[in-house]
Amino acid sequence: MQIYRLESQGGIDGLALREEAMPRPGPHQIVVKVRAASLNRRDTMILNGTYPLMQRPSIVPLSDGAGEVMAIGDGVTRFAVGDRVTGSYFARWVDGRMHPGVVDQLGCTLDGMLSEYALLDEQWAVRLPDHLSWHEAATFTCAGLTAWSALTGAEIPKPGQWVLVIGSGGVALFALQFAKLAGCRVAAVTSRAEKTERLRALGADLVFATAETPEWGLKLREATGGIDLVVETGGPATFAQSLIASTLYGSIVLLTVQDQKGMSVEIPGAVYQRSLATISRVFVGSRSALEAMLTAVATHRLKPVIDKVFPFAEAREAYRHFQQGDVFGKVVIDGA
Repeated sequence: MQIYRLESQGGIDGLALREEAMPRPGPHQIVVKVRAASLNRRDTMILNGTYPLMQRPSIVPLSDGAGEVMAIGDGVTRFAVGDRVTGSYFARWVDGRMHPGVVDQLGCTLDGMLSEYALLDEQWAVRLPDHLSWHEAATFTCAGLTAWSALTGAEIPKPGQWVLVIGSGGVALFALQFAKLAGCRVAAVTSRAEKTERLRALGADLVFATAETPEWGLKLREATGGIDLVVETGGPATFAQSLIASTLYGSIVLLTVQDQKGMSVEIPGAVYQRSLATISRVFVGSRSALEAMLTAVATHRLKPVIDKVFPFAEAREAYRHFQQGDVFGKVVIDGA
């Protein structure tokens, strides 16, 4: 079978396509024919050696992938041959709170989904909604669940409240879609004015282009009365404006704390002294949270936004396209 391995850090040249033997399932394992996989920001960080969790040498990259169960071990009870599945980002985190014993991640410390076939423990996978294509189904594991967790955490926004999303990457667009499902009003910020109408078409009620309105925080606060929940994916470039935009008791889920240049988020004291906003983080989510999200996706027949699909043989080009940053939705790699 064809399989990619990350054989060195520091860039695209470390990603190598190999031919290896087909995996055989152990008693509680499943073999999945991977029909599609997708990229997340953490995958480029792993590629470049800047991810905080050390990856296993020669790891098969990518946490996100979807496929069909082709073989099962004798002890498997959760799946049958022919089932449509995706992996869980924190493979060992089934439910409850995060702790050190469940930090293993697909595509980092455990072999991921950029392969013709993937070998997974049956506890590491969940069933997929039937209405999703393979390309669509391959996008939820990281970005989708991160957005879901941001919106369903301790400060769940109520219908009619304002949610702010930053940019047009996978997490931002999933957060926009999930917020609209919850009956919230959504404000969006984009660096490119030409994306404004596409964000409105997805349901954004207000859109600001940062190039035209660099001090958008105050404008948003004036227009909305204050943002109730910010899904903050912009990091150092946008955090101060997000804080300004927030209502007095707003919530900011801070997902990006450092940019590609190494700059870290700083809390502006003069702004924070006037705020009672809660700043929190999420680490993607557990398997049970993934299952809950996919139940909602199936119920509402939600479909993700896909920016571009690349053939399996062009995985390096997919990474390059993703890294240049001007995407609208998810970058997908077709199955081998």
